[in-house]
Amino acid sequence: MTDRPIAFDLTRLVTRLRHASPSGIDRVDLAYARAYLGRAESGVGVVSTAFGPRILDRAQALEIVEAVAAGWVEDRDAASDPVYRRLASRCGDPPAPPPVAAPPAGSADRRRIQARKTVDIALRGRSVAVLPRDALYLHTSHLRLDDPRRFDWLYTRRDVRAAFFVHDLIPITHPEYGRSGEADRHRARLRTIGRHASAILVNSEDTGRRTLAHLAAEGFGRPPVAVGHLGVEPAFGRGGPRFTPDRPTFLVCGTIESRKNHLLLFQIWRSLAERHGDAAPRLIVVGRRGWEAESAIDMLERCPGVRAHVIEASGLSTHGLAALMRSCTALLMPSFTEGYGIPVVEAAASGLPVIASDIAVHREIADGFALFRDPLDGPGWIEAIEALARPGAPLRSELVGRLDGYRPPDWPAHFAAVAPTLAAL
Repeated sequence: MTDRPIAFDLTRLVTRLRHASPSGIDRVDLAYARAYLGRAESGVGVVSTAFGPRILDRAQALEIVEAVAAGWVEDRDAASDPVYRRLASRCGDPPAPPPVAAPPAGSADRRRIQARKTVDIALRGRSVAVLPRDALYLHTSHLRLDDPRRFDWLYTRRDVRAAFFVHDLIPITHPEYGRSGEADRHRARLRTIGRHASAILVNSEDTGRRTLAHLAAEGFGRPPVAVGHLGVEPAFGRGGPRFTPDRPTFLVCGTIESRKNHLLLFQIWRSLAERHGDAAPRLIVVGRRGWEAESAIDMLERCPGVRAHVIEASGLSTHGLAALMRSCTALLMPSFTEGYGIPVVEAAASGLPVIASDIAVHREIADGFALFRDPLDGPGWIEAIEALARPGAPLRSELVGRLDGYRPPDWPAHFAAVAPTLAAL
């Protein structure tokens, strides 16, 4: 923690008031907002507008933070999660008794409406002039960083120190996986950070190295970088609900997009269907359909072998995903690149064996327990999947054994890791 007053950028959370589920960046934003606004009596919220930043007092800021969290389905237990219940039923689990009816969503809706009114009032009000002197400005999403004018106020408030969270450099290092123009927008974000950052926060050593290398190439200095692995939510653990699938069932998590390499898995599952017929293992794909993934989506919709053995699922609660992880055979994570790879550590926390692509960040977070395969090594992935699918698989016993004593990263450890850098500003 730091002795400076906290000015936390709420802009992204304000935009999430109408969303039912969070992204990975949303989770980080929420964790930081609760950790720093929740403890800093002199904290304030900052919302970026086209007319300059607007300042919300601590009570207003916390009201918005908790209204956003209340609108997410994160706290729904597995038995009350219809997506999880449908998955378990399709995988051969006997139908469970209907859950007790969940409380109406009206309370969350009322909180969001009230929070929206608070935002509307605040955005007509206080300018950056009322920001506490010598504040620490925390910006933990990438939002609005591609518009440098939004941050010109930091030139006039030289007493304020700014710390920015960099989640990844994927649009720059792997532009082929992003939307058109995203690489230029991300370069603009990094330039904004280079101009204003007194410190940079990152989720992995790999992201930190890439960030400093890029800033140096752009002619910026080397601000201190604090590395904190992202925390695993308490729902992920070996104890809790689970079901027993009627055949080996593998799991892949993440938006269906080319970077995540779903196409490799779908090609593999077509091959497995040809080899094993009805006895082929099952694959559950947790994640929505993304952009520029037409080939993968075509296989999902039109390939008979994939349609017979692959199940799509989206909208799982955190507890539903944790229960699914406790029930499956292994997590498959064949991504070409990641900033962190949270499903890998969530799976490990749940006791689920992991096969992951052999990339730097996966080595960093999973070197002690994952089985690594090159993301282009189709035969190597097939060999590992078939080995794990065999009854009494020795490989599964080995990978489960690697997880003995594993302790996943948590948010207290994350904040302990970044605190010295922030305190030294």
